[in-house]
Amino acid sequence: MKYLICLLLTSTFCLAQINPTSADNLENAAKQKIAMAESSLLKNIPLKNIGPAIMSGRVVDLDVNPLDATEFYVAYASGGLWHTSDNGISFTPIMDNSETQNIGDIAVHWNSGTIWVGTGENNASRSSYAGIGILKSTNNGKSWENMGLADSHHIGRIIINPKNPNDVVVGVTGHLYSPNQERGIYKTIDGGKTWNKTLFVDDNTGIIDVAVDPNNFYTQYAAAWQKDRKAWDFIGNGNGSGIYKSNDGGANWTLISTAESGFPQGEGVGRIGLAVFDESTIYAVHDNQYRREKKTMASKSEGLEKDDFKTMDKATFLALSDGKLNQFLKNNGFQEKYKANNVKNMVRDGVVQPIDLAKYLENANSQLFDTPVIGAEVYRSVDAGKTWQKTNQNYIDDLFYSYGYYFAQIRVDPSDKDKIYLAGVPLIMSADGGATFTSISKENVHSDHHALWINPKKPGHLINGNDGGVNITYNDGKVWMKNNSPSVGQFYAINVDNQEPYNVYGGLQDNGVWMGAHNTEESNRWQSSGENPWKGIMGGDGMQVQIDNRDHNIVYTGFQFGNYFRLNLKSGARKRIQPKHELGENPYRFNWQTPILLSPHNQDILYLGGNKLHRSMNQGDDWSTISNDLTKGGKKGNVAYGTITTISESPFQFGLLYVGSDDGLVHISKNAGGSWDNISTNLPKDMWVSEVAASKHKKERVFVTLNGYRWDNFTPLVFMSDDYGKTWANISSGIPTSPVNALVEDPENENLIFVGTDNGLYASIDLGKSWHLMQNGMPNVAVHDLVIQPEAKDLLVGTHGRSIYRADISTLQKISAGLIKKALTVFDVGSIKHSKRWGNSWSSWGEPNTPGLDIPFYCTSAGQCTASVKTADGVEVSSTQLDADKGINILSYDVAFSKEGKKNFLKRNKKQLKEANNGKTYLPKGTYTVEISGSGNMDSIQFEIE
Repeated sequence: MKYLICLLLTSTFCLAQINPTSADNLENAAKQKIAMAESSLLKNIPLKNIGPAIMSGRVVDLDVNPLDATEFYVAYASGGLWHTSDNGISFTPIMDNSETQNIGDIAVHWNSGTIWVGTGENNASRSSYAGIGILKSTNNGKSWENMGLADSHHIGRIIINPKNPNDVVVGVTGHLYSPNQERGIYKTIDGGKTWNKTLFVDDNTGIIDVAVDPNNFYTQYAAAWQKDRKAWDFIGNGNGSGIYKSNDGGANWTLISTAESGFPQGEGVGRIGLAVFDESTIYAVHDNQYRREKKTMASKSEGLEKDDFKTMDKATFLALSDGKLNQFLKNNGFQEKYKANNVKNMVRDGVVQPIDLAKYLENANSQLFDTPVIGAEVYRSVDAGKTWQKTNQNYIDDLFYSYGYYFAQIRVDPSDKDKIYLAGVPLIMSADGGATFTSISKENVHSDHHALWINPKKPGHLINGNDGGVNITYNDGKVWMKNNSPSVGQFYAINVDNQEPYNVYGGLQDNGVWMGAHNTEESNRWQSSGENPWKGIMGGDGMQVQIDNRDHNIVYTGFQFGNYFRLNLKSGARKRIQPKHELGENPYRFNWQTPILLSPHNQDILYLGGNKLHRSMNQGDDWSTISNDLTKGGKKGNVAYGTITTISESPFQFGLLYVGSDDGLVHISKNAGGSWDNISTNLPKDMWVSEVAASKHKKERVFVTLNGYRWDNFTPLVFMSDDYGKTWANISSGIPTSPVNALVEDPENENLIFVGTDNGLYASIDLGKSWHLMQNGMPNVAVHDLVIQPEAKDLLVGTHGRSIYRADISTLQKISAGLIKKALTVFDVGSIKHSKRWGNSWSSWGEPNTPGLDIPFYCTSAGQCTASVKTADGVEVSSTQLDADKGINILSYDVAFSKEGKKNFLKRNKKQLKEANNGKTYLPKGTYTVEISGSGNMDSIQFEIE
């Protein structure tokens, strides 16, 4: 392994180079995790998915049964593969037993039931997670086999020979953040046992799309895409981008987008999508990154524009009319104190220059949007790719915006060669071969489209996959239905309030911010009531949420790049609260996921991190900057970088603050921001600080997690300090290779901590000395955030692909070093309320109401145990035998008599026992004892039926 972190005896770390994690390391991590799933002491603790489903998550591909369009598969970017056989009314996940839920593309050979899954999303988004190669199932998804290409990371397209499921062509996009060799076109003719690389451009250029002649599998076209993504910059174009053709089923390839072909050439060639109608007609959509021609002065609007000030001299500025300047200042969101007269005075006195008005508005994100590129354009070939003609005469605006790297999907109707569809922010259609377009998006169709299937037998029948799930239309988009039953939400951050029942809040990728009660049951009942239990409270890409613990109606949240608001959920009031820099200052840099924090000492005090830390003493109405730049100063690029990513304040002392940055720095202030010290000099360098957490148990203690995902380095890095960060202990040993996103410390048991990685959830019961996998009920999915509701003793797990899970951790909170040395321990359970409805339903058609009592117990070794339930006077009413695992086990008891137990009870008691409709007789009110014994050991607890 080339990862060069040095851990010295002095607790000093050095990082000579951040290298991508090797494929061998990832394969070993997968084996390690499988072994942990068997041996984990916590493997029996259940996690329950609490949704939400309504807003869904990003779809990357669809595959539809050619003989029955009501059956199809949907691949979610980080939510796995789902199957429907009822036209999307319901879905079943079929990849939950696989090593990942991250998908780039799928292909199905329907005749044989063979499914191929290319893992690792094909988009190059901030949250496009890497995969583990290519998976194959020959039994409709019941089991999966990894067929190799482990270092591919991201797969663009899979093509199967319809006559031979073993003949497969795969377009590999390759690493997202680093060069690598395993990219290009790979072909197998033996079902994936061996692969032959048949096209390789270079180690920065991968294959993003492959399209095949629908009448001839051997005629194929491939789109190569050169890109260079860094945490601070993204170049989505280059000389390596182009179109290749194969006439022998992908065995050999020839570049056809030559200078003579008419297709764009050079550095500005971006992402390309392909669609083939027949042997002659091929379409390509291209994200052209060359600059547009500048507008002439005659076409310029009368109002002032930002760029006007870049070259304006002092005299010209002072001669501007106050009305014109005030209109510019108002339109562009300058602070209210900046009016024409005082800004002119600042320029007159030399405090600022006219160019500072342009700089005031510019940050990495604005520069990305302001970039005047050509953008989306459509090319068509009618001679099998020899020549290409551009079909659109005008710019196709408001389709890609500046995010063409995220889209570039084109489809042609199999029954009409002039009817094409482009997927972007809206979904648009052309009936004249791409000369003109109309939008076919509707109010119930999410923006950002990535997949489209067109029914070859029924024109106008479309299945669309987008950032908000699946939509189906039968009339070319005049009317759409939404098919969002899977819980595949992609959460960035979650939080909880202190209500009863408590609410869960969360910000999602491109789906805003939502809230709902923690005990909400996902069902379609809301469609008749008109009230979904989950409510959207903010749009955009949803970010962090803070809730005032004095009044849960006061919520702070927002969307990307620091756009935060204070909401009053009761009145509906909303106020923007983003801190503003001063005119003449460089704009603040705000991370995509800008951190906010309400002080645990005073809920009027709010912290918000840019490149500096800001504090408001009055709920965001006014701000003070309480630090200098706490980053390395940013880097030149089109992505905000050199930003604070995480904030924590010690519950022991107001103003004992910690912040971490995306460029690897951790700072501490012990005097409320009066001064700051860098405490990351002995930590690995340049890693993204994903979490800094001041301890709830010890004032001097702090935890830090670092994340190398944006270097394609997946080493788990978790550190703890007991001296305010002067020295650090690496406590990540034992966590399988996967970047760490989140850490939460239990509020009751100081030895209990939880960590969320890009591929699952881990817990330690000994303060990081050892780790245990904790994923009973949750697949291998990215965990982005963790929070504990202290009163309910619930751990909430925010995943980026499978919404939110909840786990009762009350048993874990009771674990101590002494307890786990005992051979057998049964943990106390709460009382249960008796109900006459047990075993009965409101009608003969309804499901009976069935009670249950989960009784946890701990064994130091695996073996058979006997469980006995007895009344207060010692009558055994039920007993069972069970195979116990080493660690925590759960005895699920239905609170009913066994046949023998009922007889025993009636011999001693003259009570009348009524049998329920489901044939069971439930225990009456009273106190009962549960005894569990095994290997000569026994322990017991009591519970009460009230």
